[in-house]
Amino acid sequence: MRIFYGVQGTGNGHITRARVMAKELQLAGIEVTFQFTGRPIDKFFDMEVFNDYQIRTGLTFNTHKGQVSYLKTALDAKPLTFLKDIKTLDLSGYDHILTDFEPVTAWAAKRQKKPVLGIGHQYAFNYPIPRAGADPIANQVMKYFAPADIGVGLHWHHFGEMILPPIIETPETPTRIIKNKIIVYLPFEDQAAVINLLAGFTDFEFHLYAPEVVASPYPHITCNPLSRTGFQKDLYDCGGIISNAGFELASEALQLGKKILVKPLHSQMEQISNAAALKELGYGHTMKTMDKAVIEPWLHDNHATHITYPNVAKVLVQWLQDGMPKMDADFVEKVWDGVNVIKLDLSKA
Repeated sequence: MRIFYGVQGTGNGHITRARVMAKELQLAGIEVTFQFTGRPIDKFFDMEVFNDYQIRTGLTFNTHKGQVSYLKTALDAKPLTFLKDIKTLDLSGYDHILTDFEPVTAWAAKRQKKPVLGIGHQYAFNYPIPRAGADPIANQVMKYFAPADIGVGLHWHHFGEMILPPIIETPETPTRIIKNKIIVYLPFEDQAAVINLLAGFTDFEFHLYAPEVVASPYPHITCNPLSRTGFQKDLYDCGGIISNAGFELASEALQLGKKILVKPLHSQMEQISNAAALKELGYGHTMKTMDKAVIEPWLHDNHATHITYPNVAKVLVQWLQDGMPKMDADFVEKVWDGVNVIKLDLSKA
């Protein structure tokens, strides 16, 4: 079996999910060609698991100070390059075409009349899940950005729909938690402003990760470059995370039993909806702006949610090998039977 797998490179969530899928596909002996789009080639890191992957320009969303700018996104788009990439991508030698919200792969497959399987959080929005911040542009982007013939949607809860749990690593539960250690991942925010905002909370130890490192003058705030290994090490024993409302990081935090505070990107329907879902499910806290009045009580809150998710990547690889039979209610229910939700009191950790 040969698979072509397109992965959207804006942010790191799609790539994190693809890493988990890559390992399971390799264990199954399946030959996979990965393609990544949405960021410059020098901005990718820790990509060894993908072997001889391909890079194309694709499309990405531009942000400024924590807000998506549709105008800047349109001005910076390279439509001729995008169309050329679609026309020149040859998918004829592959048995299956997969996309994790990656548009070049999705549209090239449609042009070549090859079925497209979409796997990712965005495809959960085909169902009536918690949804907020929608506008006509956001709705069209979700529908046409990377269309799939079959969409396997992923979410923290099924909401009574044909949705699967997140695709994430399934590590051991941490045996030691440093309650005052907080991971901060706000790559779309002004990092100097984030540092200044956190400066007064001297009883806590903040570990910031960002694409561009800004020096911190404060001993309790450490700034780090993006690193999958370093980030995972800090995430493992921290007490909580402050982040934008991306899906994958929140999924990892829930799997490890970390308390969560998210600040969704403005004008980004998916992140605003993620924040709404976290609040509705009682899995995390939210703030609309970088607000000390919200951050302070959250820092002193000792409640978190620990969710044990099954190895969904392994389930999907087996499903692919079985010929992709229609996912019925029994199939989905069996997967969710492997999910366990526990409310934690961190004061007893």
